[in-house]
Amino acid sequence: MNEFIPVIELTRCRENDGTFVQVDGRELAVFRFGDPERVVVTDNACPHANGNLSAGAITDGVVTCPWHAWEFDLTTGQCTRSADACIHVYPIEVRDGTIYAQLDESHRFG
Repeated sequence: MNEFIPVIELTRCRENDGTFVQVDGRELAVFRFGDPERVVVTDNACPHANGNLSAGAITDGVVTCPWHAWEFDLTTGQCTRSADACIHVYPIEVRDGTIYAQLDESHRFG
């Protein structure tokens, strides 16, 4: 099983917004929610056309890709338009103010 690796300090992520991070050869989107306090780490590329998900609008736990408005549930990663499309949601831990993610080797780019 893969280890949890540091991704970003929690204070560098705005609440109810996405933050782009590059870690271990991957482009990730980190989403921080304030009520309730929750953090989600996904791949940054939308599976439809590689849109920048960290720049997407977030409504009710769903991120909308800014390129073609595909929507993804940030709890499950499932696309709201297609049962065949999804984004990977990585297991995370927050320790001492830092977000750690367990990055799956099958999702590595580069």
